[in-house]
Amino acid sequence: MSDTSGAPDNAITPTAFEPLNPGAPRPGRKGHPLRWLLLGLGLLFALLMAFLLSARSVLISVEAETDTRVDIDGLHLPFGERVLIRPGSYDLTASAEGYFPLDTRLEVTEENSQQILLTLTPLPGRLEIIAEPAGARVLLDGEELGTAPLEDLAIEAGPHTLRLEAPRYLSWQRDIDVTGREQRQQVQAQLLPAWAEISITSTPAGATVLVAGEAAATTPAVVEVLQGEQTVGLSLAGFAPWQQALEVVAGEAQDLGDIALTPAAGVLKLTSKPSGANVTLEGEYQGQTPLTLELAPGVAQRIQLSRPGYRRHSESLTLAAGEQAERNVSLSAQLGELRLAVSPPEATVKVNGKAVGKGSQTLSLPAFEHRIEVSLPGYASVTRRVTPRSGIEQQLDFTLQTQEAAKLAKLTPEITTALGQTLKLFIPDDSPLREFTMGASRRESGRRANEVLRPVALQRMFYLQTTEVTNAQFRQFQANHNSGQVEGNSLNREHQPVAAVSWQQAAQFCNWLSRKEGLEPFYKQEQGIVTGFNPAALGYRLPSEAEWAWAARAEGDSLLKFPWGETFPPTAPVENYADNTSAYVTGRILNGYTDGHVVSAPVASFKPNGKGLYDLGGNVAEWVHDVYTIPPANAALETDPLGAQNGDNYVIRGASWSLSKLAELRLSYRDYGQAGRDDVGFRIARYAE
Repeated sequence: MSDTSGAPDNAITPTAFEPLNPGAPRPGRKGHPLRWLLLGLGLLFALLMAFLLSARSVLISVEAETDTRVDIDGLHLPFGERVLIRPGSYDLTASAEGYFPLDTRLEVTEENSQQILLTLTPLPGRLEIIAEPAGARVLLDGEELGTAPLEDLAIEAGPHTLRLEAPRYLSWQRDIDVTGREQRQQVQAQLLPAWAEISITSTPAGATVLVAGEAAATTPAVVEVLQGEQTVGLSLAGFAPWQQALEVVAGEAQDLGDIALTPAAGVLKLTSKPSGANVTLEGEYQGQTPLTLELAPGVAQRIQLSRPGYRRHSESLTLAAGEQAERNVSLSAQLGELRLAVSPPEATVKVNGKAVGKGSQTLSLPAFEHRIEVSLPGYASVTRRVTPRSGIEQQLDFTLQTQEAAKLAKLTPEITTALGQTLKLFIPDDSPLREFTMGASRRESGRRANEVLRPVALQRMFYLQTTEVTNAQFRQFQANHNSGQVEGNSLNREHQPVAAVSWQQAAQFCNWLSRKEGLEPFYKQEQGIVTGFNPAALGYRLPSEAEWAWAARAEGDSLLKFPWGETFPPTAPVENYADNTSAYVTGRILNGYTDGHVVSAPVASFKPNGKGLYDLGGNVAEWVHDVYTIPPANAALETDPLGAQNGDNYVIRGASWSLSKLAELRLSYRDYGQAGRDDVGFRIARYAE
């Protein structure tokens, strides 16, 4: 209870405090060792927790047959095959007995759980190879290792193909699996023989056994013969050879039994004078002398020799087995007389190719057909066949003509085709330029790279059309042909040169005209396509490039540069070119030149050249026969060249109504193609003989 003063009866009151030693200092705190240990453990625990919270679990698997060891250069915590390791890049080494060590980089990402697969490469295995027979070639995967036996071969682990080969044995091959890891393995190979035993006897014995033509044994014998198709034979003096084809299977023996040899035929080498006599043996024709005959041994046989103009020879011969004999028979001639009258008297007379004298003479010749040839340089030879008659004198007259006279006697200076075309005869031998050079010098203005200088000679006489083939003439071959028009200017009128024809069409026109006149076609055709030519044929053709160049350029003993001469441009109308009136068609003209025709003109509208040929230098350019090539420099002289049998492009010669430049108007200008053009036509030619 409290009284009225407000102080409780049981109140607590402080008492005074006095230190025991008022002058002594107050005691301070001292560190205990346990305190520091706990502090260190706490810090380690914090670091461990930080590592565990940031580390990632990585499973490292190693493919190997032996125990492996994995070392990681960096802070990590292993748990069996797994490790705890923070994200980053670390050097890693994996090793195992029998394997090459593996050094690599371990890349740890931010993923919580990761897996790494490591594959170790086994060390090579040690292989021993034993073979029967020894010395067999050893090939591993196609690469030769040497000859068996082979020991301690270091072979890469894994599958391989092993092959052994030895002469006269079947090849041995196996697929093997090399374990590697320095482990030793052994392979034993037994090669089987590639032959079979062949037994053979003969009557009489002692014959040489031949295998594939090589002596192998003497009968009776057992010989080893390689597998496959083989020939086994027997040879014994005085007996006919024997042989048989066998199909030999390795390891399968065969017995050919006893072979009865037959006595060899006698061999007679028979010749006669003269040779070429017909031979019969017991009435059977055998051939002509010289001849080798086989006669049955020990039997008399009749031999007869006969030859036209000679008396028959007959005799009987007997040869022993294997005997070789020679017989030369001189046949007696049955003669007839030939009296030859020869002019000129210095001409040489040949009988069957053999010279017998000069001029007129009387010959006694055997009574069979002979070939009498009379020849003299510069004259056409004359050949006749005659059969003399015994007791009857015959007379033959030979009067030779010069070669030119003989040729010209058969030829006419002009011919006309079934279409009315005129072709003139040209005889290059009459020209001082029968040998000339095609092309142009590099120094010539306007000269193009394909105008290589090329020496040629013309020897064969030929006909050449005086004008270009017209639309009217070509339409008799192809009735619906249309040469077209240019800017309203027709190219299709009857007497204009045909245009828009390919080289093939031009060549086929030539063959069509040849067949129409009963001539052998010059060009070879297969399924309507020209594939080549026959240079011996006399049918119509396109002129060769050499003939065209000679006809256009040869003027006396010089070669023309332009149709009108040597200077450019022409001063008067000489050919149909791109003149002043053609500008709106061609876009290019020969300034100051007017020929009166915008496009092609009717053929023969201008004067002919010195050979009587029209439009060689203008109007339309012309297909020629030759396949287009650029001749090689310094080529050898060619005579009557015709070029290749076929090709992709063909030569075009001469200028046309659409050309005007200096280079194009030169007579050596060369172009090429195969398809038709509105400024290209052609003219025809043929050989005279």
